[in-house]
Order: sequence, then C-alpha cells, then structure tokens
Amino acid sequence: MDNRQAIGSWLSGPRAAAEEMGVDFGHRGERLGLPADGPGSIAPLGRRFGAVFIDWALCMLIAYAFLADGKPQAAGNWALLIFFVLSVVTVGTIGCTPGKRLLGLRVVAEGGGRLSLPRVLFRSVLLAVVIPAVIWDRDTRGLHDRLARAVQVRV
Repeated sequence: MDNRQAIGSWLSGPRAAAEEMGVDFGHRGERLGLPADGPGSIAPLGRRFGAVFIDWALCMLIAYAFLADGKPQAAGNWALLIFFVLSVVTVGTIGCTPGKRLLGLRVVAEGGGRLSLPRVLFRSVLLAVVIPAVIWDRDTRGLHDRLARAVQVRV
C-alpha cells in the first residue's frame, strides 16, 4: 500500500476508510425514512450553522439594544436567555426559528409532524448548553436533536 493512501484515509476519517472497504452507509436520513434530497431531507450543516448565526445575531441585537445597558458581557448573557425563549416559542409553535425560516429549514419529530412542548423544552435546554449540539451522529443530527427525537429538514 502506498503511504499516501494510508495518510489520506487517516485524514479522511473512519467513514471514508469504511466506504473504501465497501461499506454502504446510504444517504443521510435514510435510517429515518427521509429522502436523499429535496423537501423533507436532512438539512445541510451549512444552512443549520447559518440559521443559528442569524438567530444568535438577532438575540444579541435585542439584548444589546434593550437589556444590557451597553455592557457586552451582559448582552451575551441576556442573548442566551432570549435565544432559549426564541427557540421554545418559535419551534414550539411554527416549527422553526427566524433563522431557520429564512434558510428554508424546519424542526420536526422523527416520525413527522410537530414536536410536543416537553420535547421542544428539552431540545432548547440542550441547545443552550451547546455541547450536545456539536456532537453528531452519522445522519449529522446533533445530540440535542437525537435525544429530543427531532430532525431538522429542508422545507
């Protein structure tokens, strides 16, 4: 074996090495019964990060303008609270935050439909903690979505 191939597979990660050995993982969301692309498919990471950025910027703007008295540290603390409330209210009612709406995403239950209020609250608490949101499964669902049995999909 060429050393460049070994380094390439090491840098690419275990999934790429397994795929080279013939393991078929299928498309993201296949295990959940979702289509490979188009409406109802798993939302791409770039759009999800963009939606969180838009939501966080909106929360920071609201916190800095109305609650923080011009103090950046206080604005960050208030923004986290606003972000939590925004997530609970908007995902719990219409299924998406303003950032998700702008980028054509929605949060749904694993089997389809809306999330119940307890699951929305649980998901929002985990999202505010941040760590679960950056731990993904092979469908690129964050731990917060997986534990709340939620999926972010394209609209």
